[in-house]
Amino acid sequence: MSVKTRSVLLLVFAQVSALSLWFISAAVLPDMSREFEISSLAQAALSSSVAAGFVIGALVSALTGLSDRFDPRRVFAVCAFIAALSGYALLMYEPGGFASVSMRFVTGMMLAGVYPVGMKIAVGWGKEDRGLLVGLLVGALTFGSASPHLVAWLGEAEWRSTIAIVSSLTVLSSILILFSELGPFHAKVPAFKMSAISEAWTNKRVRYAYFGYFGHMWELYAMWAWIGVATLASYRLSMPEADAVSFSKLTAFLAIGLGGLTCFLGGWAADRIGKAQVTIIAMVVSGLAAIGTALTFGGPPWITFVVVIIWGIAIIPDSPQFSALVADGSPPEIAGSLMTFQTAIGFALTIFTVQITPYMVEWTSWPIVMMIMAAGPLFGIWFMRKLTKLA
Repeated sequence: MSVKTRSVLLLVFAQVSALSLWFISAAVLPDMSREFEISSLAQAALSSSVAAGFVIGALVSALTGLSDRFDPRRVFAVCAFIAALSGYALLMYEPGGFASVSMRFVTGMMLAGVYPVGMKIAVGWGKEDRGLLVGLLVGALTFGSASPHLVAWLGEAEWRSTIAIVSSLTVLSSILILFSELGPFHAKVPAFKMSAISEAWTNKRVRYAYFGYFGHMWELYAMWAWIGVATLASYRLSMPEADAVSFSKLTAFLAIGLGGLTCFLGGWAADRIGKAQVTIIAMVVSGLAAIGTALTFGGPPWITFVVVIIWGIAIIPDSPQFSALVADGSPPEIAGSLMTFQTAIGFALTIFTVQITPYMVEWTSWPIVMMIMAAGPLFGIWFMRKLTKLA
């Protein structure tokens, strides 16, 4: 096995293990809610606080050049280890309380030193195959986000064991990454430039790619955070409670995890038919699947299951292509800053969508909320079509 292959595989395994912490609270929420009374605000905060922490952590990392001043593998290792400690800390505090929400914020800040830093390590291993490398890392992010649902499904109602296992996987990631190597194309990323922000609005290619990405993010993390809860609400209308809980956990794992496979396929297709075209196809399928999930809600569980799986498969492969489109349309010297700004705004948007979802369900219903989620892809498609028409 070559050094490159070994290093990339170690990076992928480390990324999967570390990112498993992101949706741990969503995976065990139904089980925790049977033991503790957790308000809608607190339920949403357990997920949205991770995104808030990630936004702050990403901006701090970009402004300080953290992964340029230090070995990025060590930055990854330290951040993953602290993230694991914040995961273990959830076992010490009452779920939904200020302390537990604060720990989730710390988790998000530390994961900002894992995912973007891992992306930087990956692209240092190639130029011609960077699309594949980025696709692998986004696929790892996706599978890592799904893995808590698998652990929760296997562990049934033992939510404390699920948190302990996932936190331990994150410790493992902090060790694995230290055995990888840096590639021959590893280089410093230019420091974040505030002046680059104006380019995001004056450059049509960048602006359209931004708006397409925002439509994508409107839907993505709200779906990932709440699909287990949503399918449980649907399944329990026609299944015994215990069966509905177990089936919803499996549904959430497969819906999120299988999307990791399509990240690779999306990258392969983007090199052949175009990045913008891939984003449009993915958002068309994703939006229709969101509507289909709304229409089948409460019906035969296997129909809802199939539609949700299609939704999960389509919801993520466009994600890396939005970043690539921003890089393609930007002046090279500020591409890094524009992608950092794009990510920061996108994840800030998810704080709102994740937080508002349970309130919208209380005011309306899950089917209506899913219809509202579908508005994101519609918005994104509009701007990506405008991008394809530029000369």
